[in-house]
Amino acid sequence: MELTLLGHSCVLIEAAGQRVLIDPGTFSAFDDVSDLDAVLVTHQHADHLDMERLPALLQRNPGASLHTDPDTAEILAGEEIPVTRNQPGEVFTFGDLTITPVGAQHAVITEYIPRISNVGLYLTAPGEASFFHPGDALDAEVPGDVDLLGVPVNAPWCAVKETVEFVRRLAPSAVMPIHDALLAEQGRDIYLRHIAGFGRDGGVPVRDLHGAGTLTL
Repeated sequence: MELTLLGHSCVLIEAAGQRVLIDPGTFSAFDDVSDLDAVLVTHQHADHLDMERLPALLQRNPGASLHTDPDTAEILAGEEIPVTRNQPGEVFTFGDLTITPVGAQHAVITEYIPRISNVGLYLTAPGEASFFHPGDALDAEVPGDVDLLGVPVNAPWCAVKETVEFVRRLAPSAVMPIHDALLAEQGRDIYLRHIAGFGRDGGVPVRDLHGAGTLTL
């Protein structure tokens, strides 16, 4: 499995001969991405789905299917964009790449903002590492071991104490920082030290792809 972080929560994954892109949002650089088998979206917020650039992405990738959470699928259907709804527990595949949708709702931002659907994505393939992208929620139950966890570093809806407990609960072999576009470099380093130091007893390895290219697992 090869992973390339394209900014914020946008991740390009190549595994089992398949290429999938997760969460092409406004803070992400995906304008040159092609040869995709699928575009996957965890939820509708603009930092995870750039509606203005989505048509061009799909046009560059005519063979790619689009899979989103239920609320986003309803929005896209209204725009007459073909889409498949991801439902928690309803597994789908691309060749030998298996994707399991998990979770249902976006984390609470404030009590004054209605909650929307958020469906995380657990990716596995025979003989390859597993990867979990939670979108914007920390409560999903993943149906297997997590070799690499995409861990949201900063957001209006989370605090580092919750992030640390999320990592400790899922017990991944390593974490990859995502969801960090709102942070200055100095502040980002502070978050990563907390996650690395307390994500499990003795610390958890951090595979930081920020400006670092592609990670092979």
